[in-house]
Amino acid sequence: MKVSYDLHLHSCLSPCGDNDMTPNNIVHLASMIGLDVIAVSDHNAAKNLPAVCKVAQETDLLVIPAMELCSAEEIHLLCLFPTLEQALACSEAVYPYLPRVKNRPDIFGDQQILNEHDALIGTEPFLLINALTLSLDDLIAAVRPFSGYLIPAHINKDAYSIVSSLGAVPPEYGFRCAEVSDLNARVPFDGMKICNSDAHYLEHISEPVHFLEVEEKTVASVLRALGAPV
Repeated sequence: MKVSYDLHLHSCLSPCGDNDMTPNNIVHLASMIGLDVIAVSDHNAAKNLPAVCKVAQETDLLVIPAMELCSAEEIHLLCLFPTLEQALACSEAVYPYLPRVKNRPDIFGDQQILNEHDALIGTEPFLLINALTLSLDDLIAAVRPFSGYLIPAHINKDAYSIVSSLGAVPPEYGFRCAEVSDLNARVPFDGMKICNSDAHYLEHISEPVHFLEVEEKTVASVLRALGAPV
């Protein structure tokens, strides 16, 4: 079966994410426009995933637990997880490697933690868009115990991508899938490519125009379709 997807969305936990990117708004808009599968992948944290996943239980939308991690080389990677629990545990594991730079909401934006009713239950004090103090090799090792599946993000962009940082997607890392912002972009990668919106605003969430062929509409099937060893 085919499922439509957008696997790179930011909630209001990301400082660059609009405050309207709440769990309910994201889930219900994605469902309304006809998406089958989404991943809310905030920068270096998973604190809004419990609310997103709980809201989605009332819909037919499938949520892949995710984060967008940033290595010390300023390489952005989508990290998809089989379960919410694994995503939350990985979020806790990488948190000590986030530089203790206080967020300035007036400059960078709010970092809001919401519950399933979109009520504010906390804020993240440290700036999430900073690079972790983990090299790419160390970051790969750090997510492995939590079955995190890493996908180099927006590799056709001139900043914050593995290509802009390293000049290529080194084959020795064994990445099976990479994200591009345009499927027609010429990129030095021969593996599977997916296209996501990287939406920070509700109006930027992708219409159902990109599809995956999956065995069934489950997290495990989607991860397998992306090349994950699930």
